[in-house]
Amino acid sequence: MSNTPVIAAVDGSEHSLRALEWARKEAVRHDSRLLVAHVLPDHAQLYAGRRASLHDASEPAEFADPVRDWVESLLGAGGSGLPEGVTYEALEGSVPEALRVIGSQARMLVMGSRGRGGFASLLLGSSSRAVASTAACPVVVVPHAERGAADTDADAEQSAGRVVVGLHAAETPDDVLTFAFTEAAVRGTTVQVVSAYAIPPSPTLVIDSPFAVIPPEGLADEGDGVPAEREMLRSQTERLAPLRERFPDVPVEQAAVPGDPAGRLVIASRAAALVVVGRHHPRRTAMSLAIGSVAHAVLHHAHGPVAVVPTLKDDV
Repeated sequence: MSNTPVIAAVDGSEHSLRALEWARKEAVRHDSRLLVAHVLPDHAQLYAGRRASLHDASEPAEFADPVRDWVESLLGAGGSGLPEGVTYEALEGSVPEALRVIGSQARMLVMGSRGRGGFASLLLGSSSRAVASTAACPVVVVPHAERGAADTDADAEQSAGRVVVGLHAAETPDDVLTFAFTEAAVRGTTVQVVSAYAIPPSPTLVIDSPFAVIPPEGLADEGDGVPAEREMLRSQTERLAPLRERFPDVPVEQAAVPGDPAGRLVIASRAAALVVVGRHHPRRTAMSLAIGSVAHAVLHHAHGPVAVVPTLKDDV
């Protein structure tokens, strides 16, 4: 079993339950340890600090942690303790910082799209967004039930679906592609590589929304299309050659699509096991998003789990 853990960030909410179950299966796929992490609420952290400062031995050594009890009841054999290969850690500090620190040596960190304290109308909680923006490891955000629901059984579709990765041939680092191919390999499924190209202005072409165009899976892998599509597929092929050699058993689908890349990835997420995007910081200004605009949009609107993969360039 690998010592590099898959981390599930939980808070006892229904959203974190979905993340915990996803992370548990992921740990099995990778033969990795599962570390369940809970950032203690403020009142528990205050209690721990008060007890330490007063050196009051009459106070209980630990603040009651119902989330640990909840995790043990879900994962423990017979409802008592945790199974082999699973550990639990209660963390102190702010949620983004505590998870950033513990995730520094992780295979990935998995969390729900919003936590116990989030507004019901939010598609993505502030903690999920902050962790995805700063963690040193890949962060997988698992959407809540309403976003994941589809006309068919979403869980069944996602378990059997492909891994979709957004590729900008000139900018997407190899770390992102390697993560996507590795995830496809452990699932025994296909990688679908989606790149988007700009649509030239035309009075005869009207697209009302990025979701109105043909889904990526409906496009041919090889180009009889417009020159921009053929060039995009050629660039894809060059970038993917080393990955095909490294992962010869992973089938690859290539799609060059017109329009908005985030919209196309959201469409593809309906029947995907996982959507993989890079965490780009193209221009660091006071007005820029904390993560790239494509990753930001996909995190907010995808129908299934999204992995945001950092690269060494993030630290430059």
